[in-house]
Amino acid sequence: MPGLAGTLPATPMAHLRVLIADDDPIIRLDLKQMLENLDYEVVGEAADGKEAVSLARETQPDICILDVKMPVMDGIEAVTQIAEEQLAPTILLTAYSDRELVERAREAGVFAYLVKPFKPSDLPPAIEVARGRFDACRQLEKEVGSLTERLETRKLLDRAKGILMADLGVSEAEAYRRIQQQSMNTRKTMKEIAEAVITAKSV
Repeated sequence: MPGLAGTLPATPMAHLRVLIADDDPIIRLDLKQMLENLDYEVVGEAADGKEAVSLARETQPDICILDVKMPVMDGIEAVTQIAEEQLAPTILLTAYSDRELVERAREAGVFAYLVKPFKPSDLPPAIEVARGRFDACRQLEKEVGSLTERLETRKLLDRAKGILMADLGVSEAEAYRRIQQQSMNTRKTMKEIAEAVITAKSV
């Protein structure tokens, strides 16, 4: 689609405020050091899911990174509450490639995953994807009222992002940003921009 390829480059995701939750203090310390070395600010540390939800309400972080297996309340239950209150996008840490677990996490509202063990370089892309998806959901909620409309718009947006990712060789977050930028530039809804991208591809 004309104009989409020329939008501004991605803004850096560093300096975001991050909440971390893991019942293993050594993993928490390692994760905190990784994040701080990447210029993120760790604003809270929790040892269980219940504490994570409480800290998320208190600190209002830009992103929450939670382990799946935690006492009192597990990571998926915590994600459910954080998502329902729209406190922040969430990333789930897991050492398990369990399909049922991933499905539960998706239904809970998780925005990205990190499989242990992970490298420091794995963190920024996961954070970028989670923030992008969270912003997209918020934007869609502003644009459309009913759940049916929202689901339809989300499907169109996913298709349009897929087209841009394939055609331009960009990440999912960057594809979303280009659609969002075009929406603002043309004063059209993101749904209209997504439809235009899909139509242009099918012509």
